[in-house]
Amino acid sequence: MPSTNQVILNAPLDMHLHLRDGEMLDNIVNGSAHTFSGAIIMPNLVPPVTTKEAVIAYKERIMHAIGDEKFTPYMTLFFKPSYDKAFLESVRDDITALKLYPAGITTNSEGGVSGFDVEELRPALSAMSELNLPLCVHGETNGFVMDREAEFVSIYEELAAAFPDLKIIMEHITTKESVAALDKFKNLYATITIHHLLITLDDVAGGMLQPHLFCKPIAKRPEDREALLKVALAAHPKVMFGSDSAPHPKHAKESCGCAAGVFTAPVALQLLTELFEKNDASLENLQAFVSGNAQHIYGVTPLSKTVTLEKKPFKIPSDYNGVVPMYANEEIAYSIQEVKNG
Repeated sequence: MPSTNQVILNAPLDMHLHLRDGEMLDNIVNGSAHTFSGAIIMPNLVPPVTTKEAVIAYKERIMHAIGDEKFTPYMTLFFKPSYDKAFLESVRDDITALKLYPAGITTNSEGGVSGFDVEELRPALSAMSELNLPLCVHGETNGFVMDREAEFVSIYEELAAAFPDLKIIMEHITTKESVAALDKFKNLYATITIHHLLITLDDVAGGMLQPHLFCKPIAKRPEDREALLKVALAAHPKVMFGSDSAPHPKHAKESCGCAAGVFTAPVALQLLTELFEKNDASLENLQAFVSGNAQHIYGVTPLSKTVTLEKKPFKIPSDYNGVVPMYANEEIAYSIQEVKNG
């Protein structure tokens, strides 16, 4: 993308977002709702979102929290192997996807799947295939932390082969192995975060530990980042932006037992625009990465929203209502100039 003083993005979408609940929801939701047309909302609350009633109630709390902002929360269910077709049909109109977590692998995932026996999963996944409900997956094993995602690729491939009509979203991919899997199966897709496009493990722990860059899956090697950049900057049709913006109170990040998650929602579009410009990627590719591809993959039609960014230095605040963002107190090249709805 050639250097420009102004960039206009239409209906940006965040296809992997944590909004939490209660006071945290109220404090951070407008960091997304102001600049994005919509987002896929993660269901790993305490307790997780596992019923139709819980989906509807959570959406109502989100809509109340955003006030006058124009924003669509695309709701998800926390995947359980016990879901049958009758239940999934009953909730079909209230959700956009289901999210599968391996048990205990990340924040609030203790009720997730233990083991990946295809036959045990078959009833629920076959029903999802018939109902055209996508499956979003946090793809990590319990192995060595740097190898967990690469080890999970074989599970993705097994699921993709066993359920060829099931749309499978590999969430927040971080490795070259996950990138390579995209073109092996027609039903494998992926989200990519801004932080995994910018950092490696060296940025997290190469010097003084940077707790606000610690996340799961953890940032990987330079060659992994290069693989991610290649498909994101080219707007590969099977990848889309998903921030995995995951807010935690400052005391939970700057403590022993640092919580996993990078908070990027209020600065994601600015950072993406700067990244695409630095790498001479086209504005058309940026538009596809932040909206067009997601619309095609999920079959959604977002609310009309135009976000204008200007090339004007922006100092990222030290915190947003007690949540420290990525690159807090640092200056970046682009600012949000204007947001128009409709």
